[in-house]
Amino acid sequence: MNQATAHFIRPSLGARTINRFYGWLTSVGLGPSYSYLLQVTGRKTGQTRSVPVNVLRYKSKLFLVATRGHTQWSRNAMTDGRVFLKKGRVRLEFSLRVVPDGDKPEILKDYLSRFNWMVRRFFPVRADSALAAFAPIAGRYPVFELVRNS
Repeated sequence: MNQATAHFIRPSLGARTINRFYGWLTSVGLGPSYSYLLQVTGRKTGQTRSVPVNVLRYKSKLFLVATRGHTQWSRNAMTDGRVFLKKGRVRLEFSLRVVPDGDKPEILKDYLSRFNWMVRRFFPVRADSALAAFAPIAGRYPVFELVRNS
């Protein structure tokens, strides 16, 4: 990834405030079944960083999609290779498999269809677009398969 040209949509103050509240709700165990607090070790500080995420179940696998592009959490996750998903008192550890751009279109289309009302503003295509429309934008969005650690 070229740091100078990496796609990233910076959250506004309002979005950061909503994310903090949504993250707090998730951390105490409230919210929809797909909502978790992602915890990842900072690649520079070594401190745990947290952000609310929607986990996609697609073809019996779990995926994380960085809808804002190459975010701090996605860069941290790529460096560490593992993350934790927390909801209430439950905290699960996962290893990550980076999904190659060629495998992303189906996942991105399903993610946009499933979470459309929350994420459509981050995608230049519509949820009902042809699968081929997702191929040119796949590189903008880091996608990770979550592999459960015992």
